[in-house]
Amino acid sequence: MHIEAGPLLKMIDSPNDLKKVSKEKLHQVCDELRQYIIDVVSVHGGHFAASLGVVELSVALHYVYNTPYDQLVWDVGHQAYGHKILTGRRDDFTSNRKYNGLSGFPKRSESEYDTFGVGHSSTSISAALGMSMAAKYKKEDRKSVAIIGDGSMTAGMAFEAMNHAGVADSDVLIILNDNCMSIDPNVGALKEYLTDISTSPTYNKVRDELWQLMGKLPIGKTFTREMASKIEAGLKGVISKSSNLFEALNLRYFGPIDGHNIANLVDTLKSLKEIPGPKILHVLTVKGKGYALAEKDQTKWHAPGLFDKLTGEIIKKKIETPQPPKYQDVFGHTIVELAKANKLIMGITPAMPSGSSLKYMMEAMPDRAFDVGICEQHAVTLSAGLATQGIKAFCNIYSSFMQRAYDQVIHDVALQNLPVVFCLDRAGLVGEDGPTHHGCYDIAFFRCIPNMIVSAPMNEVELRNLMFTAQLPETNAPFVIRYPRGEGVLVDWQKPFEKITIGKGRKLKDGKDIAILSLGHPGNFAQTAIRNLREEGIDPAHYDIRFVKPLDAALLHEVFKNYDKIVTVEDATVVGGMGSAILEFMNEHNYTSKITMLGIPDSIVEHGSLKELYHECHYDALAISDAVKALLGKQVLTEV
Repeated sequence: MHIEAGPLLKMIDSPNDLKKVSKEKLHQVCDELRQYIIDVVSVHGGHFAASLGVVELSVALHYVYNTPYDQLVWDVGHQAYGHKILTGRRDDFTSNRKYNGLSGFPKRSESEYDTFGVGHSSTSISAALGMSMAAKYKKEDRKSVAIIGDGSMTAGMAFEAMNHAGVADSDVLIILNDNCMSIDPNVGALKEYLTDISTSPTYNKVRDELWQLMGKLPIGKTFTREMASKIEAGLKGVISKSSNLFEALNLRYFGPIDGHNIANLVDTLKSLKEIPGPKILHVLTVKGKGYALAEKDQTKWHAPGLFDKLTGEIIKKKIETPQPPKYQDVFGHTIVELAKANKLIMGITPAMPSGSSLKYMMEAMPDRAFDVGICEQHAVTLSAGLATQGIKAFCNIYSSFMQRAYDQVIHDVALQNLPVVFCLDRAGLVGEDGPTHHGCYDIAFFRCIPNMIVSAPMNEVELRNLMFTAQLPETNAPFVIRYPRGEGVLVDWQKPFEKITIGKGRKLKDGKDIAILSLGHPGNFAQTAIRNLREEGIDPAHYDIRFVKPLDAALLHEVFKNYDKIVTVEDATVVGGMGSAILEFMNEHNYTSKITMLGIPDSIVEHGSLKELYHECHYDALAISDAVKALLGKQVLTEV
């Protein structure tokens, strides 16, 4: 479906074209850019509200700065759609987040205007500072700008970067895009601080009146920039008790200003270009700006899927029969159920209560479930601290974000053998969000840590029972439960809880020709493959490993004593994953079976639908069938 851009926007194929537009017409460019984003996302899907909120900022930055020589670093990248459209990707934008199409995030290999690949939050200031320091060293007159949201600013990494920027004496500009939102409403003391300085009518009124008065005074050349800075700092100290945070880090603070006033944004950025040293510009925006429903419910419209842009109706598939729930919702409802029976359970999530469904516990038990902001490291060590006091902390983090707290898992949890329960949502391939969000590595990096229990449920009932087992008093070790994005397989999933023996797998089916060993949700792909293989006269056995650490030694001895050909299947990297663990066991016990390992390959997997990516990575049902037939010397019709 062709989507027509507005008359000005369709003439803009690069920032150089944008610079040819008169300043007076920039508001029209903004209107057309906002409408184009609405038109494309409503039909093709993607992140939505964040990019609408920074339309004017995107236009102003490319209008004022000499991009790509001057370097813009967009934090996370949810808000970079306008940036992409303005930098030569307008006509390809309908392929956004589709297989072999544009990435949903800035990506260095996609465009020279994407100066830094992003997808996880709070990296922009560090990256932009590094670019600025390099420019200074190389004596280049190159500007570096980090655009970071107030949600991302809560992360420790952002503060570490600002702390260094204040002493690095590099010409870096930090733009704080303050809309009081990350994906869910922003939380924490920083939010209160930003609210204080952005809503203080006294400070803003006095500041404006003071500068107007000074402009009329005959102070001439004797009035230096340093004097102006001291006056402004003193004003802030008198009016607002908390407005010196950024100055304390030696960052010149400017703002807050209206992020939707394109003329003022352009003038402000032009002025800031001439001021050397580290600076922060505080810009107030509305997430979802220009689409009333998105402004009203910003969490819902962060990434709504397809929708009717006129009515606002989100388009869902018409389903006649009951469908299995999403794994995240099974987690969310189950933790509430468990917490009602066990008063020692608490829930922790770093800024993803809706995405992870901890929101259900936060609503039902607000004193026992906490959103700590975009702070994965803090979430893990907070959970460890709770565990020292007998609390059963369920630390609920996306698999790809868990990477950010690896040291805390080792140092604060595993070394002390504290029984924190890590519920890893979005484990395995996640689809359209692509490589920054795929949960490929958790099995590999967790199973090498002493004291860890690492498990994966094959379905919703297994997830419930693993959660039940993890919170029992006798479970006294760190306990990982990894589960995928999306729907499970069981409609009737709310069964009574059953304890699972830790380290115990399951034989799901006897067979005579070959054994398939699966871990987690891909066991369902294996079951489909087995049904198809039996129609061809091939009879595989099927084992659900369930625990990759500790392994079920008795089950594996049974497998190796009875089968000389084995296929392993997992939704994780095959390097260091479950298949590797099986090979290690085989070597340790001097077995000689032939093994084919299926899973995520040792390469970066790009974005696309889950079906497309499972097929590309060769561990869907068809690939499992082909692997079985190849090991048995049967003809394989599908090219792998």
